[in-house]
Amino acid sequence: MSFLKRVLGLGPKPVLARSRYITIEDAKTSPFTKKTVGSGYSMKPDVYYIVASVELGNTTTKCILTATNLNTSRSYLLDKTVKMTRDIRPPKKGEEVFGSTVWGVELTQESVSDMVRDTILESLKRSKVDIEKDLDFVVRSTGVTAGFASPQEVGKLIISLANGCLEAGIPPRKMAPALSIDSFPDRLKEFTLLEKVIFDGAVVSVIPPTGKEVVANEMEGELVTAGIKLGAKWTNVDFRNPCVSMDFGTTLAGRIVNNDEPYAKTVGNFCGLAGAVSDAIIRGTEKVDKRGGAALDLYNKDIIKKADWKKSLAYAERIHEFVDIRKVPEDRTRFGTVPVDPAAAYDAGTTLIGCDIGTNGDKIGELTKIGHEIYENDGIHTLFGTLDYVSALIVKRLVDEAFQEGVVLEGSVLGVTGRAGITGRKPELILDYTKDRFEECLFVSDALAMGAAIMARCMNSIGTPHIPIGGRQGGPCILGPRRKLQNQK
Repeated sequence: MSFLKRVLGLGPKPVLARSRYITIEDAKTSPFTKKTVGSGYSMKPDVYYIVASVELGNTTTKCILTATNLNTSRSYLLDKTVKMTRDIRPPKKGEEVFGSTVWGVELTQESVSDMVRDTILESLKRSKVDIEKDLDFVVRSTGVTAGFASPQEVGKLIISLANGCLEAGIPPRKMAPALSIDSFPDRLKEFTLLEKVIFDGAVVSVIPPTGKEVVANEMEGELVTAGIKLGAKWTNVDFRNPCVSMDFGTTLAGRIVNNDEPYAKTVGNFCGLAGAVSDAIIRGTEKVDKRGGAALDLYNKDIIKKADWKKSLAYAERIHEFVDIRKVPEDRTRFGTVPVDPAAAYDAGTTLIGCDIGTNGDKIGELTKIGHEIYENDGIHTLFGTLDYVSALIVKRLVDEAFQEGVVLEGSVLGVTGRAGITGRKPELILDYTKDRFEECLFVSDALAMGAAIMARCMNSIGTPHIPIGGRQGGPCILGPRRKLQNQK
């Protein structure tokens, strides 16, 4: 068993691929590329592709700016601006409420647009990124659709996100794929392969389930899978197909991918609740907002140092009596409050594996009671130790269910991201629980934002054939097979 247990720049912990920080000035002037496996040193000036990931989540709203070195495919973090979604302003008179978050925060098109606009402008100002001169692309995503009831609500939310970007001054051309090479600035023209291949829906050589959308937050699973692949370029782990990804935001997202070529298939999808489990428990302290309070409100890196880990495990096992993890039954339209279409999934050959608290969250109150008991009897340290075990056990049970369903290919690599999956001792515990299942395991910070960076490149056919991110583990770039496939159509 050979686990990589090194944090790049962060000391000897089993967390990998956290983005390094550079300034926009660094990105413009860095004279030489980093050395990469098999590529030696390049004397060509570094060229950076700068992308804004705009995310509206159930707990947080973010604008994350990344700069990807197109010579090395390594991605850097320029800025991360985070706001609490519960702080979206209340609806004004005359505004239509079209939906709400998982925690019941009401949303209007105007209020969402205002929050998105303000978050983008703050991020751009702090990072000194100029929209016209520096910013190349903007990708919008949301996990809030997990609480929605209809496609109409989803459509209004998507419009709200776009309006927020426009109000921040983002031109429409930076939110849609380029139609020709003439649409690119001169510095990017040599990197786009638009004249050789077109964007056909595959992101980093993976296609989504065919037919109808099978889970409401499908795009999140797509982005985090791609982001973990990009983050892996900071490590020696080849996180290409086949692979398994999990995103532990408020809701659970992720994919199980096979190793078909040139495009792998999504043979499994994760859905349901993830960070919401921890949030429900932490509300038992009565130190966070009863409706929108989250574990990250109280978390700090030293909070688990005095935890009683034996008691933490015992509490976590009690909590898991209320956590339902299994293959989603065909008769369910929601699992863990997330809209699902199991029939469409199974017709497409995709297995849905979900995580719930009771049935569609109806046992959240029981978790809050246990959280109160832990806090009163053993304190905040052991409570956060419990949260680490709770998340690690969720990963273990999801992985066990996936293997039981026979959808994980031999040689697959596991990647985990999201606030409820990579903080505290969770990586260490997850490594232990999954050591008999996976040879390698990565923990990536902000994989969704890095997924936005790589999706922007895929949409604009900006590739690095000498350092492939897509394709099979150990295999070459799939540019040739892609061209052949598209020429046959």
